[in-house]
Amino acid sequence: MDSDLQQVFGAPVSELHEAAACPDASPALGRALELRSFLALTEEQVARVRDRVHADMDPDRDMGDLSSDQLRFDAQWLEAALEARDSYRTALGELLRTMPPPAQQPRPVRTAQLRATANLPPSAAPAPARAGAARARRP
Repeated sequence: MDSDLQQVFGAPVSELHEAAACPDASPALGRALELRSFLALTEEQVARVRDRVHADMDPDRDMGDLSSDQLRFDAQWLEAALEARDSYRTALGELLRTMPPPAQQPRPVRTAQLRATANLPPSAAPAPARAGAARARRP
C-alpha cells in the first residue's frame, strides 16, 4: 500500500517517515505509518509460514518427515496472520479514504507567549514632598 500512501501524502514513504518526525506532522500521517509498520510485520509472518510450508512440501523431501500436526499448526498460524494482514490493510485503506486532503488537514496551532503590558494609572496617593518631584507653581 506504499503507492497509496505516496499518492495521498504526495511523497515517497522514506520522506514520509522523515516528515512524521517533525513536531508539526499531521496525526493522520503518524497513524498511517503506524498501520503500515503493523502491516509490514504481518506480511513478514505470512511469508515465513508460506516458505516453511513450501519447504515441508518440497517434492525432494522425505515423506516420512511430514507431520500432519505441524502442517495443521502452520495452517492455523497462516490463517491468523492473513486475518491480521487483511485487517491492517482495511484499516489503512479506510484511514486513507476518510482523512481530509493534506492541504485541508488541521495543523497544530502555535501561539506566541503573550506578555501583558499595561500602563498603570497614576497613583491616587500624593507623592511625598521631598520625593524629587518639582513643586507646582500656583497661579
